[in-house]
Amino acid sequence: MKFTIDQKLFSKALSDVGRAVSQKSLVPILSGIKVIAEDEGITLIGTNSDIIIKRFTPRDETSRNIRIDQTGSAVVSERYFTELIRKLPEEVTIEVDDKQVVKVRSGDIFTHLNGFRADEYPQLPEINGTNSISMDAKELKEVIKQTVFATAKNETRPVLTGVHFRFSNNQLTAVATNSQRLASRINDVYVKQETSFIVPSSSLNELVKQTIDYSGIVKIHSSDGYILFETDQVSLYSRLISGHYPNTSKLIPNEQNTMLSLNKERLEKGIERACLFAGEWKNNNITLSIKDHKLCISSGSSEMGQIQELQEIMDLTGDADLKISIDGHFLKEALHTIMDEEINIKFNGSMRPIVIESTHQKSSYLHLISPVRSF
Repeated sequence: MKFTIDQKLFSKALSDVGRAVSQKSLVPILSGIKVIAEDEGITLIGTNSDIIIKRFTPRDETSRNIRIDQTGSAVVSERYFTELIRKLPEEVTIEVDDKQVVKVRSGDIFTHLNGFRADEYPQLPEINGTNSISMDAKELKEVIKQTVFATAKNETRPVLTGVHFRFSNNQLTAVATNSQRLASRINDVYVKQETSFIVPSSSLNELVKQTIDYSGIVKIHSSDGYILFETDQVSLYSRLISGHYPNTSKLIPNEQNTMLSLNKERLEKGIERACLFAGEWKNNNITLSIKDHKLCISSGSSEMGQIQELQEIMDLTGDADLKISIDGHFLKEALHTIMDEEINIKFNGSMRPIVIESTHQKSSYLHLISPVRSF
């Protein structure tokens, strides 16, 4: 194998794929990146026990960003190879001999690294195309961002550490919960065959990072135990979480005593200020109430002091006798994911969850937060 490639282009690709590589693997070859040189371009593959990232960099005849002298493949240490390429000044030439020695040249700089045989690297999972769905990348990333933060952080109940995706009746319903809060998002999408699965939150966060500048179509393929998110240059394979996801629809109230319409940005900033005084409480307690026809946001700390803020209510429906304590951090995270200027918050008493809804989004987004004790 021998090829020459632009240093910045190669360094970026190595860095992206290297995010999937574990340096603590007990199998030495798994701490490496597989490099494949073909006539069409360069493919890099990195993996750990949970995800596999495959990135393809096409050869551009116009810019001559890649020159392939000899096709082939090899596996080289991710840590040293990535760091070396990052520190080289100009385009680099990579050559691998029969003894798996990876020779790297850049200008007057010559070095070599000991590699591994490419045929000893694990094969990619076989995922058939029967359960395939196409989604706009921007919409998929919005779905992830508006749900993944609500997953559980501990693994007491593994199914809650991922987002549950259900494709049915030409709709995607994505749900995440940690038992104290719930985030749900519904999108219209063409579905040939009903399917559902639970994707680890870490895999979804990585998908967003890998496709941060991508605005095309993402193809989603699922099979027993694995899911593949595929674009024209990036493929991310992830293990699925096994188990039965709880029926969360019954947690969402069908009615409310009070509904407030509020300016989202103003409320978010007010909650951020209240959280400064809520750190003494285990659940970042803040109190919401209605005072003089305005929303009152308050919190206090025996060490720091107290804060109280009044905000205009754009519209109020139902009972004005309202007082509830909730986790301010949970509310702040929910508000941060909503892009609309105006939101609705529904209340059903001081001991029932609040429901936050976006008012103008084309898709249906909902967030539910359970109250906390204020004593």
